[in-house]
Amino acid sequence: MNRAAQAYGKVANQTASPRELEASLLLRAAAQLQNVRDTWEQSGPKLHDAIVFNRRLWSMFLASVTENDNPLPREIRQNVANVGLFVMQQTLSVMSEPRREKLECLIKINREIASGLMGRA
Repeated sequence: MNRAAQAYGKVANQTASPRELEASLLLRAAAQLQNVRDTWEQSGPKLHDAIVFNRRLWSMFLASVTENDNPLPREIRQNVANVGLFVMQQTLSVMSEPRREKLECLIKINREIASGLMGRA
């Protein structure tokens, strides 16, 4: 099982709602990316691990919002899908040309959406 799915399952057992679970995972991904950004010169394989975790997390979000039985309103599902596609494009950009500043928007997106899920937006 991949790490994102394992983390999702582990956190699921510790939280009360799907929104809290999703927020927690987004914050974990943001923290990993922030750590890589802050220690860029020494990041080495941490960059790959953080990017892969974030990509897998967003892959799960994209899969969820494209399911026919997803209960979210169509407009919200479309917005999440659009953000998810942007995250995937940015991820490919970071992987093809690694640069510290490219991580900033991924970190910000994850934190902002987590904040919204926790009702702090």
